[in-house]
Amino acid sequence: MAHLTVDLPAGQDGVSRNALPYLHGHEAGAVARVLATGHYTHGPESELFEREVAAFLGVPDVVAVASGTAALHIALLAAGIGPGDEVVVPSFTFCASIQAILACGAAPRFADINPATLCATADDLLEAVTPATRAVMPVLYGGRAVDLAGITPELASRGITAVEDAAHAFGSRCHDRQVGSTGALTCFSFDPIKNLSCGEGGALVPRDPAEAERARRIRDLGITQSRAERSAAIGYTVEAFGLRAHLPAVNAAIGRAQLACFPAVAGRRTQLWRAYREALAGIDGVTLTDVNIDRTVPFNCVVRIDRGRDEAFTRLRDQGIGVAVHYPPNHTQPAFAAWHRPLPRTELAAAQVLSLPFHPALGPQDAGRVAGLLREALR
Repeated sequence: MAHLTVDLPAGQDGVSRNALPYLHGHEAGAVARVLATGHYTHGPESELFEREVAAFLGVPDVVAVASGTAALHIALLAAGIGPGDEVVVPSFTFCASIQAILACGAAPRFADINPATLCATADDLLEAVTPATRAVMPVLYGGRAVDLAGITPELASRGITAVEDAAHAFGSRCHDRQVGSTGALTCFSFDPIKNLSCGEGGALVPRDPAEAERARRIRDLGITQSRAERSAAIGYTVEAFGLRAHLPAVNAAIGRAQLACFPAVAGRRTQLWRAYREALAGIDGVTLTDVNIDRTVPFNCVVRIDRGRDEAFTRLRDQGIGVAVHYPPNHTQPAFAAWHRPLPRTELAAAQVLSLPFHPALGPQDAGRVAGLLREALR
């Protein structure tokens, strides 16, 4: 299978980057084909991408949007979340999760996490619920599914919507079902380094046709008519608040090319994670995050280091190894200080986590090399 990657600076190799876009070689032709049609923005290509993603997930409908953050924002709006509402969300996530909540006029209510998985469990989310809570937002960190079955009746009885932040989790499963097909309002990201990329983009999986219609109307500036209908009519009708957040046809073409080759890239990610697991075994004070690899297409490879994380980070960086820290907890960020609450497990994990280089261009030998350098860095 042909593949292309972005060029690295002279003297660097794959492990110098923590994450890297991965292309199969078909994307350029797909983009050229779309450019030749003259339909660069939302149109037939974007709709084909929606249908193909829906078929992959085994769901009736998917709404493609401009980014994963836009997917979260639109999903919350489509679920009726607004000012005065509260959304329970783990602090241990990328800040986009929180910004999407604030964009609706709602407030985040931070939840703690399970240190073994770096995800908030169903019980963690339920513990953080208050009378103002209108939604919970499990974050599928690293691609690992969060099983909400045990609290679904309780959430329903309180009128609380589950909005999954599955930015890391395209292709993963919860039990025997694809993430996105378990009944939650699920949001994916398709940015350059995700399991599936559109160059930039995202999607949400609505729970019913009415929610799909609301999401599309919000995405398309609140305009009632489709683009095809507008092209054949005089004027159009705006019935509600909306955003310009469609997925352009060029990005949809990249996504369709990627989706056709997804099993191969999923296999490479899984193989690399297993190679890391073997190479890291026996390093004192280092614990690999549990992603449930039999059901997960892993997005990253994260270890917890009992002591000396910062020193190991510096030493590995000095040797040109692309380690990173994902993520600084949001409840300690200045912009979100108004919603701070003590989260001891999150704070401990944030002081220990280290993301190792992880992308499909790497192989088992790279995992062994990085693990060996980590062992030396901790001495």
